[in-house]
Amino acid sequence: MTEIATPDNEAAAPAPCEIIYRHRVVTRLTHWINALCFTLLLMSGLQILNAHPALYWGQFGADNDTAFIEFFAARPDGGDLAGFTRIGPLTIETTGLFGVSNDSDGDVRVIAMPGWATIPTNRDLATGRRWHFFFAWLFVINGLVYVGASLLNGHLRRDLLPERRELGPRHILHDLWNHARLKLPKGDAAKRYNVLQKGAYLGVGLLLIVMITTGLTMSPGINASAPWMLDLFGGRQSARTIHFLAASATVAFVVVHLAMVLLAGPINEIRSMITGRFVVPPEDKS
Repeated sequence: MTEIATPDNEAAAPAPCEIIYRHRVVTRLTHWINALCFTLLLMSGLQILNAHPALYWGQFGADNDTAFIEFFAARPDGGDLAGFTRIGPLTIETTGLFGVSNDSDGDVRVIAMPGWATIPTNRDLATGRRWHFFFAWLFVINGLVYVGASLLNGHLRRDLLPERRELGPRHILHDLWNHARLKLPKGDAAKRYNVLQKGAYLGVGLLLIVMITTGLTMSPGINASAPWMLDLFGGRQSARTIHFLAASATVAFVVVHLAMVLLAGPINEIRSMITGRFVVPPEDKS
């Protein structure tokens, strides 16, 4: 649906403003529920990670095993206590963020994840697990509603699946070059997702599937009823590591997504996700 909003005083505005109905109610509702669920899942997941801030490959993982990723505190050369993050052979000092951070009173706190990034803010594994499991199931149900509605109303086919012409190397490189120059779509091109947006949304959809399946793989009940999932991911510890990496990649997507919203015009973009109506940026006449 397209509307043309014309001001009462036509002389005050050189051109009418085109408004389109961009997002259906179900898309907007599931979007905001997803945003809430993912935020709380991330914070409660970091609380769970605090219980054992090390990630492994394979079936087993314990203090004496070599971790693939680890967050810890140490005193290098006998100096002040510092926080570190180790990824494979690479060790990075992350004092103030990971390993060692300051609490609300400014006191040094030896903990993998800072309190402001976890639910609850204090170390509490049991409460963190309850938050995580509740919002994980809400997240799954919300995702199923979104996918089902997108199949029924054609949103998936019409808006998210790339057309054949969009998959050509020249077309993809052209969109990459425009984004590198922060040249965002205007006019008719702004009314639909470009191939990079479609690829990003489909890609993050796959990441969410990976997070859900690896989360289930860490459940002893699922291990008993579907042991093949342990084989699929190479063991519970591998599933835990893949779960963390998929969540980290999703956080990176969210950061880029928010940056693009700011560049495209946050008022117009957020309003379209609340009301469904989107003001189409006019094409440059020059």
